[in-house]
Amino acid sequence: MVTIEAVRQLALAFPEAEEKPHFDLPSFRVKNKIFATIHEKTNRAMVKLSLVDQSVFCAIDKTAIYPVPGGWGRKGSTFFELKKVRKAVLKDALTQAWLGIAPKQLAEKFREENK
Repeated sequence: MVTIEAVRQLALAFPEAEEKPHFDLPSFRVKNKIFATIHEKTNRAMVKLSLVDQSVFCAIDKTAIYPVPGGWGRKGSTFFELKKVRKAVLKDALTQAWLGIAPKQLAEKFREENK
């Protein structure tokens, strides 16, 4: 199980990550591009993954990790049920999401520092 606060801490640990509102949801961004949001009312997080990463994470547990219904899900937006998902799995997903939208040089620097 992962708490809302743990999601926030994990997301904000990435270089240049910041929290900003996205309609009524907290969103986490790098260079103003969203890589994750928190859905507090339903106790889940949305992580923006590549389609390949989405399929890999969803294969872990389809009841805990699944595409967002509709068009956003077909583009990689993925829900993580916080009561069912392990923190390490969510951290890995957030890392992939952040790397997917971070500027190239920032992402390369992060990869080098985290080998």
